[in-house]
Amino acid sequence: MTAVYTDGACAGNPGPGGWAWAVEDGRQAFGSEPHTTNQRMEIRAALEAVRALPDSPLVIVSDSTYVVNCFRDAWWRGWHTRGWLNSAKRPVANRDLWEPLIEAVNDRGDVTFTWVKGHSGNAMNDLVDALAVQATVEQASAARRGRM
Repeated sequence: MTAVYTDGACAGNPGPGGWAWAVEDGRQAFGSEPHTTNQRMEIRAALEAVRALPDSPLVIVSDSTYVVNCFRDAWWRGWHTRGWLNSAKRPVANRDLWEPLIEAVNDRGDVTFTWVKGHSGNAMNDLVDALAVQATVEQASAARRGRM
């Protein structure tokens, strides 16, 4: 079983944002979007990790209760049952990212989720946080250069 750490970051909410995933063996990836939210980047990090690491069972380790609880508490089942409405009968936010993540996790059948406290000294969580923040800073810098 491979533990993959994921994180998302955003400068402003919404604003430029970044996502990252990393495995203790050194594999990692990160990216950014020009106009996004922290929650979207958290989901995107998990989605990118699931897509990039197909060859062994995964434990997604995230400091996002939003991502972890979706699977741990099976929020997604209620969303499906209610036609992609949340418990307040409103459209599920970030459906465009949730749908492919839920589909990939369900298709694989070997992905679990666990929560880690952010900014608590966990070296791998700190690494993906730094990578996501770096991607965010680079995206924000590129946006500023584009406006000049």
